[in-house]
Amino acid sequence: MPKLDYTKYKLKNKEELLNIIGDNARIYIVSCNKCFSELKSTCEPETAELNKLLNEAGKTTAGFMPLDFLCNEHLSEKALNSVKQDILKADAVAVISCGIGIQTVAGLLALPVLGMCDSVFQGGYHGISLNTEKCGACGDCYLTATGGICPVVDCSKGLINGPCGGAKNSKCEVSKDKDCAWESIYNRLKSQNRQDVFISEAPKIRNYNKNNADFMDSNVKRIQAKRNEGFYGGLYPEERKELTEKLVITKIADPEIVSIPLQQHAGAVCEALVKAGERVSLGQKIGASKAFVSAYIHSSVSGEVLAVEPRKHPLLPFPVLNVIIKNDKKDEIAPSVASKGSLSSCTGEAIVQAIKDAGVVGMGGAQFPTHIKLSSAKVLDTVLINGCECEPLLNADNRLMIERPEQVLTGLRLIMKAAGISKGIIALEDNKIEAFESLKSKLAGDACIEVISVRTKYPEGAERMLIKRVLNREVPRGGLPLDVGVIVNNISTVVAVYEAVYNGLPLVRRVVTVAGAGVEKPGNYEIKIGMQVADIARACGIKVPDNFELKMGGAIMGFVQDTLDVPVIKGTNGIIVVRKKDELTAEPCIKCGRCVNVCPMELKPHKLVLFAQAENWEMVEKEGVMNCIECGCCEDICSSKSHMVEIFKSSKKALKERKK
Repeated sequence: MPKLDYTKYKLKNKEELLNIIGDNARIYIVSCNKCFSELKSTCEPETAELNKLLNEAGKTTAGFMPLDFLCNEHLSEKALNSVKQDILKADAVAVISCGIGIQTVAGLLALPVLGMCDSVFQGGYHGISLNTEKCGACGDCYLTATGGICPVVDCSKGLINGPCGGAKNSKCEVSKDKDCAWESIYNRLKSQNRQDVFISEAPKIRNYNKNNADFMDSNVKRIQAKRNEGFYGGLYPEERKELTEKLVITKIADPEIVSIPLQQHAGAVCEALVKAGERVSLGQKIGASKAFVSAYIHSSVSGEVLAVEPRKHPLLPFPVLNVIIKNDKKDEIAPSVASKGSLSSCTGEAIVQAIKDAGVVGMGGAQFPTHIKLSSAKVLDTVLINGCECEPLLNADNRLMIERPEQVLTGLRLIMKAAGISKGIIALEDNKIEAFESLKSKLAGDACIEVISVRTKYPEGAERMLIKRVLNREVPRGGLPLDVGVIVNNISTVVAVYEAVYNGLPLVRRVVTVAGAGVEKPGNYEIKIGMQVADIARACGIKVPDNFELKMGGAIMGFVQDTLDVPVIKGTNGIIVVRKKDELTAEPCIKCGRCVNVCPMELKPHKLVLFAQAENWEMVEKEGVMNCIECGCCEDICSSKSHMVEIFKSSKKALKERKK
């Protein structure tokens, strides 16, 4: 069965084009790659066709800017600004696009914008735009003559010959909350000194039964406001927090044996400090590295070391050296586990040392050593604590904020003192009302710390997104939060900092949410590092149903486990059972634009897939695959069911291999 043709525009005929271009000598071409058509190239043939016509007419092409989804105003504005100097050298900008794209460009540039195309109605709403611009696909576009403002859809009466004269105070007499379209057209043309522009021939009688663009207007405005709130992109997945959000933190019986990986952090793997047959105490250092980026590993139990051997890792695709310890259930504490002081008694340097000695890392998943963040030489002004926990099902951080607010706030103050920063912010999503009230009640008028509630949106907990949402600062591509003066930590990490200083306890336990289908005893459990998932499954009655899978981490970004013989590590915030995704079929991309709309890193996932499949690694890198945070938004919403995240992971690996 042939694919339906959803082409949205066609180039005007040669005579019309030359008439529109008129006396303009230097033309900059902005073109839109057609949406809802199979992705085969990154530039449509109309661009070359128009360029040839301009050359034959003795005109100069000042430059080209082919874009995907020109109607995406947020990304198009950034792209056009990047070539603004070249555009300003032109007399006019020729736009190859449907009416929505032409309107978008006209709203972004002060130059005359020339519409080179007529929009074509192919059924359904015209375009994918989340902007306020609309297109009725009337098939005879006059946007050039009206300054890029469409009278067909912006005038309540749809007048295309000029104003009716009924406007009062610039508002339409039909829709009193609506600006008069023709007055807006006049003001736009006046600002460009183009009052003499007019439609050269009588407009064709329009068939109003073709398409009514207004029927989507209210929905578009609602989606637009939601989509761009706080940060660009993102999703609103089903949260299912109710499964465990009211369940207090409890403990699971200690395991008989723990298997503790010597890599539970970003950076160099640790070397074992113990060997088989030796006795260890709870909190004893059993792994260390001399590398700058690394974190110490400690025993979570007391007992005998049975072996030091490679074992399967829950996150990494290769075996990692583990220290296997038989638990004697005595919990004999190592002599090194002792209070390092308090907020008032410790210097900043002493706090950093305590954090380093305790092996504290980011416990939201990234596992970056915390002491390194606090030792930056950059100028910093804010400690931002991520209390969003935006992944579905997870409630570990939520329960810590509810049950241990003093530890959270004191841990934050310790981090602020260690980094020499006087401003701290804890940001929670607005689905955590109890946690918000718990923290606020313990602040006691501390003007240096602010607890704020933000609208729920995934992946809000990602550092770049949270910084944009809370502080309106953009971390540059390839950069770090430190580059914009911010240190970001998550709630579990802050509590671990408190434990490291006040109790001298290394990171040997953490709170983990256990939830999902087939879990008889869901809950938020304090679990010792190194406990096997198989032991947790027995304690919680986990039975993975058919067509479901067990993940460690969140429902979206978590890692699927093909065995339960893997341990809890420092970054394990969840053990959950979720339905398997629909089988990915990897159909050809149809350029629906949904992946571009939801990518919080403002990448073009569809292009990354195209270039990766062609093994065009130069373009893969240029399009920014290394900035992908693997949040899965694109894959979740992809119309073609593409294996996007796996493709991007493989692409990153290929690029790293090429640079060796």
